[in-house]
Amino acid sequence: MLLIKILLAEDVHMVRGALIALLELEQDLQVVASVARGDLIVPSALEARPDVAVIDIDLPGVDGLTAAAELHRRVPECRTLILTSLGRPGTLRRAMAARVSGFLLKDSPPNRLAQAVRSVAAGQRVIDPELALSAWEAPDNPLSPRETQVLRLAARGADAVEIADHLYLTQGTVRNYLTAIVDKLQARNRIDAIRIAEEAGWIP
Repeated sequence: MLLIKILLAEDVHMVRGALIALLELEQDLQVVASVARGDLIVPSALEARPDVAVIDIDLPGVDGLTAAAELHRRVPECRTLILTSLGRPGTLRRAMAARVSGFLLKDSPPNRLAQAVRSVAAGQRVIDPELALSAWEAPDNPLSPRETQVLRLAARGADAVEIADHLYLTQGTVRNYLTAIVDKLQARNRIDAIRIAEEAGWIP
């Protein structure tokens, strides 16, 4: 029997323990590493050399999609399965861009997780059909990469001065970006623009 080695990344201790117990009920699955932070995924994978990394999308340190993209670069033989409670089309598109192999909602039936791990380990893609359809039908992100950076920082509470310092821009340029973002998203204001972008999954 081929044993599939798994790295599990989940920041909620109780959920992480439950997932480990669920996976290890299967004779062909073994959790060889578990972490609670996104920035620990790659170092743990380099040490444990798992076949599949099961990654929660919302992690402290580094978010799950950023970690998945880095994992693909550093440990390309390890396939990734993203777990999320947010079935947003934009989030799925970001996951695909990060070269993940699977995208599973946390409220899926328990047996779906084990089967998804096996499918991903076998080189298949695993995506919820309804979510895939909604991603196909959803509009593209109208924001440029720089506008997305600006809005992401604004969503984290940074003001124009902080955004300008972080991105090496003038405050006037940042304000121009914010105005353009509000216009493109047809938002009432900056807060509304953040809400629209977060709901669409355009900013992590």
